[in-house]
Amino acid sequence: MSSDLAGRNAVVFGVANKRSIAWSIAQGLHNAGAKLAITYQNERLEQEAKDLILSLPGAEAFMCDVSNDAEIDRLFATLKERYGKLHVLVHSVAFAPADELKNDFVNTTREGFRVAHDVSVYSLIAVARAAAPLMEDGGSVITMTYYGAEKVVPHYNVMGVAKAALECTVRYLAQDLGKRKIRVNAISAGPIKTLAARGISGLSDMLKSHAERAPLQRNVDVNEVGATGVFLASDASSGITGEVIYVDCGYNIMGF
Repeated sequence: MSSDLAGRNAVVFGVANKRSIAWSIAQGLHNAGAKLAITYQNERLEQEAKDLILSLPGAEAFMCDVSNDAEIDRLFATLKERYGKLHVLVHSVAFAPADELKNDFVNTTREGFRVAHDVSVYSLIAVARAAAPLMEDGGSVITMTYYGAEKVVPHYNVMGVAKAALECTVRYLAQDLGKRKIRVNAISAGPIKTLAARGISGLSDMLKSHAERAPLQRNVDVNEVGATGVFLASDASSGITGEVIYVDCGYNIMGF
């Protein structure tokens, strides 16, 4: 089986800047030959994200807020018109209000809980539902999770609960979409200094702990996550669906 993606069309959600995991996956897909549509969230992120996206020859940039169903509908109508079919969808989107990642978890607000689950979890269902009719030849849906979904990570708080819901959503979507030959998987990456990660208190402690305890005795590189995204997008992973693939230098296997 090959990781060659020539002739495949992919849409990538979640590019914020050059440190984004979504950007690393997008670069990998591009290098493997895929034709790319890459989204950014809003006008505030437009300049940096658009310049980055258009630096990949042939890639197109689109604005889409995944918490807005009308914007999702408009985007996929445009993708259908532009590309006809889709083969790969990358969902690298997560958000919780900053205060929810600073205070004790027990003080999570109702609104903070709602926002975290809407943006980080429901959006995967929404974009997968919109993409499925365009995946006429089958396809691959890839999302991003983190170890905080299964073990307590201080300050990760409601995002840990949202990531647990996301991993469960991956399994239910895999069951629903399997009949269409669409695979759905999650990558659980170790901590990386992305824009989103910088909002978590104690990130440097987290990175230090991972490097000390992981079997490979280092932190994962964002390009390793990108390469795993290419693998999951390709026919090389044709028998894998509903899974969480860890790319964390082995940290998750350790008891202490």
